[in-house]
Amino acid sequence: MPRCFDPENPELMDRPQPVSPALERDLANLRGLNRWFGAWRIVRRVLGPVLRGGGTVRIADLCSGSGDLPRLMVELGRQQGTGVQVEAVEGHPATWEIGRKFCEEEAAISFVQADVRTWEPEVRPDWVVCSLALHHFTSADAIAILTKMRRVARCGVLLADLERCWWATAGIYAASVIYREPMTREDMRRSARAAFSWEELREMTAAAGWKAVSQERFWYGRQAAWEEWAEPGTQKC
Repeated sequence: MPRCFDPENPELMDRPQPVSPALERDLANLRGLNRWFGAWRIVRRVLGPVLRGGGTVRIADLCSGSGDLPRLMVELGRQQGTGVQVEAVEGHPATWEIGRKFCEEEAAISFVQADVRTWEPEVRPDWVVCSLALHHFTSADAIAILTKMRRVARCGVLLADLERCWWATAGIYAASVIYREPMTREDMRRSARAAFSWEELREMTAAAGWKAVSQERFWYGRQAAWEEWAEPGTQKC
């Protein structure tokens, strides 16, 4: 299955638009998809051990959407006695506004409006995370983002996304029948075709300078790659 991606014809949620009920419903749907279809599981699997042992862990979450994963990270830390500070980076102005409001009662999360391709942190985070966003970029931009993640992180990096393969695509198309919101349905199908394959992600992490990379498949149609260069729970690299 060749990748089908055209940067001149972006997904509906990526197009210039104001805050609207349609975009709010779409982001709410994505929060549900993240919770029940693998994104939460990946965060728990990889970051759960990191957030044990107390202290404070700084995380930069790139392309944060409406901020459900930053909220999960903070809650995971609280459950394990670790303080978590998240810099949530979102480039789309309307999505950033929705995410900022969704997380406004959580002081541990700061929402930053910035293009992840040009973003630079004021303080280096311990971990840099990017979930369900890499397929929104060209291959060259994706490698540049992965390179930046590895460069700015102090202790570890986590990339989670869809995997482009026939069975995952079939499942995503089936789920898009259940989700009737036009933006969600259309973008789910686009995402399935634009996602990177297992082999492509492995090649891109290598090109970006990731070294001791772990890569796993997750239900349903998700894949993740991560690298850690500090022991779990260690606050200093």
